[in-house]
Amino acid sequence: MTLPRAVLTLPSPEATCALAAALSEKLRPGDVLLLSGGIGAGKTHFARCLIQALQDPPEDVPSPTFTLIQVYDTPAGELWHSDLYRLSDPDQCIELGLTDAFESAICLVEWPDRLQDLAPESALSLSFGPGETDESRSLALDWRDPRWDATVAELSA
Repeated sequence: MTLPRAVLTLPSPEATCALAAALSEKLRPGDVLLLSGGIGAGKTHFARCLIQALQDPPEDVPSPTFTLIQVYDTPAGELWHSDLYRLSDPDQCIELGLTDAFESAICLVEWPDRLQDLAPESALSLSFGPGETDESRSLALDWRDPRWDATVAELSA
């Protein structure tokens, strides 16, 4: 079975932020975004913009590279931002409570390959890659859950 896919060009960091803000309006507890891409691909920038779009007022959003998980209370519900780069075993995700958060919080997961089989089937995968210029990014969105069909169509329009 071929998964649905959309590929977007994000010409600037501002365009990445605008997309994150637009997506933030559609999120609810139980939604999981899997953010993939190399170091410097734009994962944390996207996550920071999305989190700040949900905050009132926007606060500083540090990278969770060393803390592994940052939790935020937002009007849309609790949001977990995780960076799994330093994890070596998917069981560590369970110990951190991340798999429980998949059911009750909005979750942004950087380096989701560390989850292995723990990644939820209902997640929206966002894969960031280099664009044609230093400032631009290519973004591929993949999903299984039909819940994302309309959302991705709106973001792609």
